[in-house]
Amino acid sequence: MTEQVLLTNGYFYQGKPARTDLETLVVEDGIIRAIFPVRDVSSTLRRSSKVIDLQGQSVFPGLTDSHLHLAFLADQLTAVDCETDALQECLERVQAKSASLGKEDWIIGYGWNQNAWNPARYGTAAELEVVSGGRPAVLYAKSLHASWANETALRAAGIDESSADPEGGRILRNDNGKPNGILLENAMRLVDAVVPPLAGKRLQKMLRTAQSLLLSYGVTSAHDFDREACYEALQSLDAAGELILRVRKNLPGEHLPEILAEGLRSGTGTEHLILGSLKYFADGALGPQTAAMLAPYENSGSAGLLLMDADQVFAEGVRAAALGWPLAVHAIGDLAVRSVLDGFERLRVWEQTQHRPRLPHRIEHVQIIAPQDQPRLKQLGVTASMQPLHATSDMFTAGRHWGKRCAHAYALNSLQRQGALLILGSDAPVESPNPFLGLHAAVTRRRVSGEPDENGWYPEQRLSLTQALDGYTVNPAKSCGLGHSLGRIAVGCRADLIVLPQNPFALEAQSLWRLLPDLTLVDGRVVFQR
Repeated sequence: MTEQVLLTNGYFYQGKPARTDLETLVVEDGIIRAIFPVRDVSSTLRRSSKVIDLQGQSVFPGLTDSHLHLAFLADQLTAVDCETDALQECLERVQAKSASLGKEDWIIGYGWNQNAWNPARYGTAAELEVVSGGRPAVLYAKSLHASWANETALRAAGIDESSADPEGGRILRNDNGKPNGILLENAMRLVDAVVPPLAGKRLQKMLRTAQSLLLSYGVTSAHDFDREACYEALQSLDAAGELILRVRKNLPGEHLPEILAEGLRSGTGTEHLILGSLKYFADGALGPQTAAMLAPYENSGSAGLLLMDADQVFAEGVRAAALGWPLAVHAIGDLAVRSVLDGFERLRVWEQTQHRPRLPHRIEHVQIIAPQDQPRLKQLGVTASMQPLHATSDMFTAGRHWGKRCAHAYALNSLQRQGALLILGSDAPVESPNPFLGLHAAVTRRRVSGEPDENGWYPEQRLSLTQALDGYTVNPAKSCGLGHSLGRIAVGCRADLIVLPQNPFALEAQSLWRLLPDLTLVDGRVVFQR
């Protein structure tokens, strides 16, 4: 027998900020079948349905995190929290963690940012060795584009004075040429290769924990950018009926030959796990100054690292099109963004001349973009996948490294005005996966502390609350070709919903970050209750 669910006595957000009438929503087989005034609910319908009395609360579509790393997030939940105000505090946390581990265990940590320490400097392999109790240790930077290894970990990876920098990476060294423990970009893989893999049943267990956290934040869909081990673990959870999130799984572009050989095709999968895009990197990150820039960083001769130029974007796009794979290219610096757009422009011409479908390519992060490139995303049909929390987290570092160019950094409103499809996420665990922190950052351009001031950082780049909500709901669905069934409260859509104790449109913008859902529903089924 088909179960009907009635959510009644609530205000249902349908793209308009103000609702004046209490309504009832009818869910059948996980689909929204009807929305009508409370007064029209018959006693027969009530008796034949499971009734959830909302008591005047506000209901919004379930939120999508359009860029996160599920396995990294799952790992971080049990790792050392390295996001500290001082290097010494980070070292003390490592020492405390070490005391709880076995002699053969690795110490893993996430979140350090040398720019937040005074003085602003990297830690060293020797300093980390002292507090690690003889155990190998690797700590990942907040950006995930640098890692800090101790001497034991460097030895395990075979990294010494004779080690050459890998292509697209850099081993930082002391004045005597000895590796100092800091690995940038592709050099991180040298230590990662000897860290015990996060996979199998252990990863499945950790993913369940991460899933519960996301559901408690009202996240019902996620675009994941972790690697194949995460995909395999998600497949196992899905097969067991334990995957509640709707996950769009993106795979690493460097494994395209294997993906093509296996015949994996974008868009295939299940209701809760579907293949998405191939992920590539065009540059690094702001913190270690490896994001590729059109002009050097302030007070520096360096313009970062360009890891993928327009020719490579075009070539990979043509290869990936064989099985319908769009590209999702990480590009943070303005040179990287321009290079990727140049490659996508050539791909659009190729798609047209070869009578190929126009694939939903996207750029991840778009943290700084030259004004003349801003209209090109709309013109080329390229999605801008951005993370509002990066703006408020990075604003002081960006000011030091990019100076006046920050007027075009994290340019949410500029791209919105230019008509780009804007989808929003967290980049967790780089930032918190709590989407209400992201909504707050998008609307205020302020930290929860109120910094930098009441107007926000470059306030002309603020979004309206409606625009920001679209970035977490209907726009991600549109970017995946699912705008007809996800991301909206409308008849025919999946009943992925969150019930909020307060209507965000009735709150002061600076209070948005305090919101959390009382209920989260997927397919009309309560999957989290506070």
